[in-house]
Amino acid sequence: MATKEASSSKKSAAASSGKPAKPAANLSPKAAAAAIRIADNKKATYNYHIEERFEAGMVLEGWEVKSVREGKVQLTDGYVVIRNGELFIIGCQINPLGTASTHVQPDSIRTKKLLMHKDEIKRLLAKVEQKGFTLVPLNMHWKSGRVKCEIGLAKGKAEHDKRDTIKDREGKREVERVMKSNRR
Repeated sequence: MATKEASSSKKSAAASSGKPAKPAANLSPKAAAAAIRIADNKKATYNYHIEERFEAGMVLEGWEVKSVREGKVQLTDGYVVIRNGELFIIGCQINPLGTASTHVQPDSIRTKKLLMHKDEIKRLLAKVEQKGFTLVPLNMHWKSGRVKCEIGLAKGKAEHDKRDTIKDREGKREVERVMKSNRR
């Protein structure tokens, strides 16, 4: 009996700690990744060809972390710049909660610093200086209790490439509709 009570008290302590629950072991890897994802920038894959992906830590204030836990994040207008050998994300909007502290003035669109190793930043700087490359935020996610931002080294798509993307997407939808109707 004592072991059951001890294990149940551990479970209740973990549930009340406020940490996000770990994904269940029986989930597929894709579903487990979606369980810790905070926000996606779907517009980035539409407007850019993503050449490489990198993961960077984010420097956030306390009220921002609370808002991120509630999912009040928008990445669509964001972009990444390199200033003085440091990465910053501009245009990433984290909306404050209604219960934000009264002694803190939350700025939802403040510039946030991204954390990466210096040699990775130097490599990114060399690639961004090439014609046509830019850095865009792709998603925000939790990793080991910390907020991470996945950024992509991207090249802009031409208008005809965007039309091809739409055409391919609509073709896949049509095939799925036909397959679904054939199953019935």
